[in-house]
Amino acid sequence: MLKKKAIFVLSLGIMLGVFIGICGSVFAERSNGEPATDTEALPYEDLRTFTEIFGRIKRDYVEPVSDKKLLEDAVRGMLSGLDPHSAYLVAEEYQELKEGTTGQFGGLGIEVTMENGFIKVVSPIDDTPAQKAGIKTGDLIIKLDEKPVKGMSLADAVKVMRGEPGSKIVLTIVREGSDAPLKLTLARDIIKVKSVKSRILEKGYGYVRISSFQSGTGDSLKEALAALKKENGGNLKGLVLDLRNNPGGVLNAAVEVSDAFIKSGLIVYTEGRIENSEMRFNAASDDLIDGAPIVVLINGGSASASEIVAGALQDQKRAVIMGEKSFGKGSVQTILPTSNGAAVKLTTARYFTPSGRSIQAEGIEPDIVLEHVKLETLDKADFVGIKEADLSGHLQNGNGAVKAKKETLEKDKETKQDSEDYSLHEALNLLKGISIINK
Repeated sequence: MLKKKAIFVLSLGIMLGVFIGICGSVFAERSNGEPATDTEALPYEDLRTFTEIFGRIKRDYVEPVSDKKLLEDAVRGMLSGLDPHSAYLVAEEYQELKEGTTGQFGGLGIEVTMENGFIKVVSPIDDTPAQKAGIKTGDLIIKLDEKPVKGMSLADAVKVMRGEPGSKIVLTIVREGSDAPLKLTLARDIIKVKSVKSRILEKGYGYVRISSFQSGTGDSLKEALAALKKENGGNLKGLVLDLRNNPGGVLNAAVEVSDAFIKSGLIVYTEGRIENSEMRFNAASDDLIDGAPIVVLINGGSASASEIVAGALQDQKRAVIMGEKSFGKGSVQTILPTSNGAAVKLTTARYFTPSGRSIQAEGIEPDIVLEHVKLETLDKADFVGIKEADLSGHLQNGNGAVKAKKETLEKDKETKQDSEDYSLHEALNLLKGISIINK
């Protein structure tokens, strides 16, 4: 009996030490060293149950298990039971997270979350193995190689998907509308994410694609807009901001992107239980495209920071939101480093758009809903039209403005990709209509 009591006291001491160590780190991160003021009593009965189970595992489990593994798994379970986005990150995982926010890491290029024990694709990242293999938003990954995902933690699954560049992995996925699971073989690669890409769609109309929100996204956007304006003689008639399949990222980057187009007013605010989780972000007095109309494209893969930008521009009447309903991740995660070099990723707040809307589990409703379709150009053999220029003996154009067929074909080739993108096609048409009305 005395021996059992000693084991209980020792186990309880270990657990209290873990709890105090973790809580101390959290409060240090949040309160700049000020002592905790929470006087709520510890749940001793629940801790007694925990230590009893801890002792039984140590004594009776079929194989020896280290204290470190048991306690680490307990912390992981404690966090994963809160919501899909809270997690315990060991030192290696913490380092990988930091690499992801700066724009370079190894793996498949896929943003995922957990759903009913399976890995759900939030979105594939542009120009990565996942996108090239045809991974789509909403896909459920049920096997990694031949290993079932059911029972894995999200962190463990991500660890399996990462590996040496060039090594291959087979993903078995279930896709809505498919009769049978699909098997896709992907080769891992160093993922270098260029978060901002831009080009001219037509004279006067620019296009900016943001694939994720990283620490340097705000500066990259400013450079892209300056280049677009320069290419168009100093100003733009309109801009398409493409946030489709953008899984989010750094909150401050979303604020900077929104601020680039809003002259004044609220961008986003957050609310949580502790004082430091309540923040408000307001726009500075500048608009980098001088009030030119904006169409923002979103879809089911637009999440988190993407929804902050879309919600801010929508509420401030600065842009027309077009596409499909967004993902609906309206929570803020704070990274809290621990004393052992690891970190806790903890959901600490919800964010709200300027009008007070919470996006959590709701998403952004577009102003103009578009179906998920693809445009295709009919083959010329399907329809042969006759024009004046085809008539025998037709008069020549009096202005001498005869376009060479070669130039026309080159132009058609350049715009073919854009013309097949239905959402982009509609966004450009809307911008042209607004431009005509505003003349």
